[in-house]
Amino acid sequence: MCTVVCRWSAGSDFPVQMLALRDELISRSFDLPGAWWPGEPDVIGGRDRQAGGSWCVSDVRSGVTGVVLNRPERREAAAGAPSRGVLPLLAVRHGDAWQKQIALDGMASFNLVLASPDALHWWAFDGELLSHKQLRDGTYMFTPGGLLRSGLDPRFGSSAIGFSGDLDAPTPQAWPQWLEVVNDANPSEDPIDLLVRMPIDDDVFATVFGQFIAARPGALRLDQRVDPGSRGPWSTQLWRAEADGISVRPSVVSPPART
Repeated sequence: MCTVVCRWSAGSDFPVQMLALRDELISRSFDLPGAWWPGEPDVIGGRDRQAGGSWCVSDVRSGVTGVVLNRPERREAAAGAPSRGVLPLLAVRHGDAWQKQIALDGMASFNLVLASPDALHWWAFDGELLSHKQLRDGTYMFTPGGLLRSGLDPRFGSSAIGFSGDLDAPTPQAWPQWLEVVNDANPSEDPIDLLVRMPIDDDVFATVFGQFIAARPGALRLDQRVDPGSRGPWSTQLWRAEADGISVRPSVVSPPART
């Protein structure tokens, strides 16, 4: 995961609103968001087929979302160390006590964002030390370097429209200004840009997946797209927590905002 924009507002109708963009080698396959973990039937997220974990998961019943972003300090884990892909799953299961469930020794460096209806947390691990900060209401951008301190596009800002609140709206109406930022971005070989695409040997490192997340306890809406830089249509799925499990509305495809 390379870029995450999170708007968090305790007490609002959808306290967790997020844009999550995953940068990865295009040869590394993954599964689209779903209930992939039998022991966690309320948890929805994309699954990395190589390591079995995820870059971003949400718990439908609790309204909690966890996202991991790679950091540059230690790019490769030591032999036998856990994959970073377990971190979002641990975070949505154990909250801010997730670090008691795993040994970080030897792990590759990471940023971990945990957004719940009650709190927004950010941890940074540089390969040796783990730091933590709890953030106030607001809109934040996270990159591999951590929390972006300046330069947030005003269309992401607090006065901009994130999620419209309409669970039935097509993507361009549900996320009007945030989608506009993604559509205006061009894939670049600069790793700090919003959308990335760069050749690496016989492979390509690129923004391979994007998703908008609107979450509250009992309801999760995901607007998603493979290769968001291609400006094709986004699909929408809505999960709800029911007494006997999680229901999901069939995916709805919105026409492209522009061609």
